[in-house]
Amino acid sequence: QVQLAESGGGLVQAGGSLRLSCAASGRTFGNYAMGWFRQALGKEREFVAAISRSDDYAYYADSVKGRFTISRDNAKNTVYLQMSSLKPEDTAVYYCAVDIDTSYHYTPRRVAQYEYWGQGTQVTVSS
Repeated sequence: QVQLAESGGGLVQAGGSLRLSCAASGRTFGNYAMGWFRQALGKEREFVAAISRSDDYAYYADSVKGRFTISRDNAKNTVYLQMSSLKPEDTAVYYCAVDIDTSYHYTPRRVAQYEYWGQGTQVTVSS
C-alpha cells in the first residue's frame, strides 16, 4: 500500500510559477515510477509528466514541455512538479500517482498504468 499527499497548489496569475510536492509513504519510494496528471472541470484526467524509477528519464505532455519540470528526491520520498509560465488553461486539479510495476527506465503515461493516487491539489491560473 502506498499513500500519497500532494501540496503546493493555489491561485497564481498567468506567467507565474508554482511548485507542487507529493510525499509518499508505505513502500520503498525508489522502487517505483511517479507521475503527475491533471483534471480540469468537465474534462478527463490527462497526463502531465512522469519520471522513471531510475530517476534519469522524464517525459512530458506536449502542452507543458519546456514549462514544467518533474523531479524526485528519494531521500525525502517526494516527487515535485515545478511549473513555470503558467497559463489559464493549466487550471486543474493536479494528482500525483505511483506505478509500482514498471521497468527501471520507463516513464508510464497512461492513467491505467498507475496503481495509487493522491487526493489532488487545485491549481488555478488567472488571466
